[in-house]
Amino acid sequence: MQIAVASGKGGTGKTTISTSLALSADTATQYLDCDVEEPNGHIFLKPEFDFSETCFVTIPKLDESRCTACGKCRDICSFNAIVQFGENVMLFPEMCHSCLGCFLVCEEDALIREKREIGLLESGMAGDIHFVHGRVRIGEAMGVPLLKAVKQKADPEKLVIIDAPPGTSCPFVESIGDADYVILVTEPTPFGLHDLKLAVTVLNNFKIPAGVIINRSDLGNKGVKNYCEAENIPVLLEIPFQRDIAEGYARGKTLVETVPEFRAVFSALLHDFCNIKQETGEG
Repeated sequence: MQIAVASGKGGTGKTTISTSLALSADTATQYLDCDVEEPNGHIFLKPEFDFSETCFVTIPKLDESRCTACGKCRDICSFNAIVQFGENVMLFPEMCHSCLGCFLVCEEDALIREKREIGLLESGMAGDIHFVHGRVRIGEAMGVPLLKAVKQKADPEKLVIIDAPPGTSCPFVESIGDADYVILVTEPTPFGLHDLKLAVTVLNNFKIPAGVIINRSDLGNKGVKNYCEAENIPVLLEIPFQRDIAEGYARGKTLVETVPEFRAVFSALLHDFCNIKQETGEG
């Protein structure tokens, strides 16, 4: 199954939870770091990379000798990567989402397929865990194509832990779309509650089972717990704010390395998720 660990905002502890789940699994496991703009799972799992691949997207280049300035490519582009002023057609490759629609409507074959580098995909082993992540090219505005390349490496024969990007925009949606279960990591603050509500709204549209882990649970207020109770969202775990956990994180240590007793807790959660999948008839 695929378990996505997500949050409505950054800094809540997604990577803390996702790396701990991967290390606590008792089955073949794959870790996909889909936060391609700021991947940090490798800092904690310390994989030895043995594969590297530069990723590209297809973009159009104009052949002015063939172009009749009909405007069809401009009209189909929803992101203004193609604009036209009278007879002059201009292309902005950095705005292109590589939907390829412009190639389909151009009857004059005036568009040439070119490639634009978007980033690097790397994979390797972190102990028994197959680790995959992407690192978007500096200056690249869109991480979703690289995120898709990372997800294409998902092994259906393994338990897949997805470290999703923060927020509720396109990268978040792309990363959780195939998940069997989503863990939303939050903190008991007004900001945490606000962003948790946004994430829950998105998940409700996908009808994906979800639960909440409250990090630094002994700080803030009870707003998150009250909200989860009112919305019938299970609170899977509460992790207190402890100095040893913070120090371990600062040294690049995972939660289950710093506090070994959490390993059994995360292992039990994984078994619960598998049971949920079986009960839905998908196992």
